[in-house]
Amino acid sequence: MNKLTFQLDGQDHIQLNNLLKVLHLVGTGGEAHIRIDNGEVRVNGAVETQRRKKLRVGDEVIFGKNTISIVE
Repeated sequence: MNKLTFQLDGQDHIQLNNLLKVLHLVGTGGEAHIRIDNGEVRVNGAVETQRRKKLRVGDEVIFGKNTISIVE
């Protein structure tokens, strides 16, 4: 399992689909949407199907073999 962190750098949140793209875990926004729609992403332990779910400091995302922690 790969443990990653994503720093918001003063932003309030990042959308789930954008997080997957920014970290290069998917090739395109369309792929991010498909993966989220298929229930392949968990946020804070629960399957998340909201493509634009707002992720804030303290949230944890699991996608494939990656665990991403959202930090300030």
